[in-house]
Amino acid sequence: MTDVPTSSDAYLRGKPAAEATNPGIEDALRARYDGLLPGFAETMIDVAYGQYYTRDGLDDKTRYLTTVAGLTVLGGQTAPQLRVHIQNALNAGASEREIAEVINQMALYGGFPAMINALNTAIAVFDAAKDTE
Repeated sequence: MTDVPTSSDAYLRGKPAAEATNPGIEDALRARYDGLLPGFAETMIDVAYGQYYTRDGLDDKTRYLTTVAGLTVLGGQTAPQLRVHIQNALNAGASEREIAEVINQMALYGGFPAMINALNTAIAVFDAAKDTE
């Protein structure tokens, strides 16, 4: 028996979804974590993208905006993941203003410090995108 999960239908659905907004994510996850946790990259693609991000009921833009909201409320410790999902929201068609408004709304639920930390992360993502244009 192996520690590495086998490909599932969810993984096969999740892989193109992950690549559409995060080109190279599986390889990056594999390089960073699979030495310690074999199969982690595939599991993340299977579960996060195959079982959650590809569900019916929400379009990609809405799904990423809700992810930005959730990560904002969790606070500053989520900055690396927030950075990725702000970029995903942009890639899915959200505007900078929409992302900023979602983050601002979360001040009511996570507090102003969490909102300000997330807004600073968003500004860094927006600035980095402008630098590559």
